[in-house]
Order: sequence, then structure tokens, then C-alpha cells
Amino acid sequence: MKGLHASDRRVTPATGRSVCAVAALACACVAAQAAEQQFPAKPVRMISPYAAGGGSDTLARILAQKLYESWGQPVIVENRPGGGGILGAETVAHATPDGYTYLVTPSAVLTINPHLYSKLRYDTFKDFAPVSMATNSPYYLVVHPKIPVTTVKELIAYAKANPGKLNYSSSGSGSSTHLAGVLFGNMAGVDIVHIPYKGAAPAIVDLLAGNVQLRFGSVVPVLPHVRSGRLRGIAISSAKRYGPLPDVPTIAESGLPGYKVESFYAVVAPAGTPKAIIAKLNVELVRSLKTPEVAAHMAADGAEVIASSPDELAKALREDYERWAKPVKDSGARVD
Repeated sequence: MKGLHASDRRVTPATGRSVCAVAALACACVAAQAAEQQFPAKPVRMISPYAAGGGSDTLARILAQKLYESWGQPVIVENRPGGGGILGAETVAHATPDGYTYLVTPSAVLTINPHLYSKLRYDTFKDFAPVSMATNSPYYLVVHPKIPVTTVKELIAYAKANPGKLNYSSSGSGSSTHLAGVLFGNMAGVDIVHIPYKGAAPAIVDLLAGNVQLRFGSVVPVLPHVRSGRLRGIAISSAKRYGPLPDVPTIAESGLPGYKVESFYAVVAPAGTPKAIIAKLNVELVRSLKTPEVAAHMAADGAEVIASSPDELAKALREDYERWAKPVKDSGARVD
């Protein structure tokens, strides 16, 4: 049997199309690699899901400046407030996954909202690619001085002796300051009554007036009142003691083992964003967050820097999501 000569090989339409497809794929891969190597080649967007002046906006602007100094490309902060962070999250979830759009958000938008809203146009675990954790902010459990307790154990004992007579203020139904109280009540087996307010300011005002007796609140707004004696600080909600207040025990260590409530900020990208770009941004974010300047700024806002890997953020989001499922259900809070 004679072998085929080169002149006998025929290129059929099918094989021609296959060759073209392979060539096109190769060109696309080369183009993608070149784009990743040149990233960023245009301005980058950082979406804050809340109005200007809030925690996510402040953090986004600090990171944007640091990234601009490193990359030489503008990093534009866009505020997309609305629906408890939903509008901003949706904007990023449905953005082109090319590495030029990110969400800087408190964890509640990704881990509490899915339990509060029956119809969300984003899925925390399908529509986002984790980049890095940024900061962590615990809550400070404070009581009005007329309540005769100084520790978590004493507070639990007092609540059991006075069921339904202790009220706690929150920043609104379904807020993390509300759910922190639900979790506390469930774990301690006590009946404390939730009083929702439209924001932290009026919730603190009524606490100072003695109209409510306790609050799980951000450290910075209540700390001056603790230092002045108008409120009594009991414990911190995080798993570990809070760096700026090392002498204040955690709720877990002082009477309620296993209790943990932390509001962390995270940076995420649209799902499908190239891993090489995610890795590049992660390196820059971690470097920026660990600078003394950023750490000091965050401390002034009551937060600690907790820069992380994408995998560490993914784990934290999953754990936080699972932690809030029961408290949200037990609270009866629904937003839609």
C-alpha cells in the first residue's frame, strides 16, 4: 500500500474550520494574557453600595488613592446607594468580568441580605469572585448605668430574673445591630426586647436617656460615652479581643462561649474575572492595607485591618452567611 504524498492530503471544509477555530482560540488566549499583563490599562471602578461618607465609601476612597499611586491609573469610586446595599451589589454582579469593576462592601450586604430579601438579583457565591478582606469592626455591648451589671454573666442573670424587661436599641429591623441582639438572646436563653430606630444616632440618644437599656453598637460612636461614664462598657462581640481596647473582654470569654459578631469589609469582583488579575489586585490591596497610614486611619474609625487571600475571604463569607441564617429567621425580619 502506497503512502500518501503531501500533494494527496486534502483540506476539507470541516478541517479548515477546525484549523481556523484553533487559531482563533490561540489568538484569544494570547490577547487575554497580554491584557492581564498590561492591567490596568484604563480607569478602574470601585463601587460603594452606600452613600458618600459612610464606612464603605471611606474605605473605597483610601484604597483607590493607594492603587492610583501604585498603578498610575485612576481608580474611580462610585456610590450606588439603595436597598440596603443591593443596588451597588447588583451593579458589580452584572458588570463585565474584565477586572475593571469591584465592590467594596460590608459583609452584611453579602451574608445577611440573602436571608432578609426573598428576591435578590445576585447570588453571593455564584456572582462574585472574592479578592480580599479589608477591615473588621466588632460591636461594643454597652448598657445604661442604671442597669446593675458589669459583666456578661451578670447581664444574663439579670435578664433571666427580669424576662422581657430589658430593651435594646438597633439601627433598624434586620440590621446587624438588631441581629446581634437576636443571637445573644438565643444563645443565652434570655428574653430581651428589640427596639428599632432609623439609624445609629437616635438609637444611641435613647440609650443615653435611659429609654432603652442596652445596645450592640459600633465602637467609635459609643466609646466617648463609656469614657465619660454615661454608658457602661460590658464586652466586645468579636472572637478575639479588640486591639484598641485590649482590656475589654469578649462576650464569648466573659459569659457566652461561642458568641461572635463581626462586621468585616470585603472587596469582591464579578464572577469570571481572570484569576491573574484577581491575584494582582490582591497583592496591591494587602500591601496598601498593611501600611501604617491606612492602619491608623482605620483604627480611628474603630476598625482593624485584616487583609487576606481570596480563599480566606471566601471562607469568611460562607461562615458568616451560615451564622446569620437562624438569627434572621428567628427575628422574623423581612424586608420585601
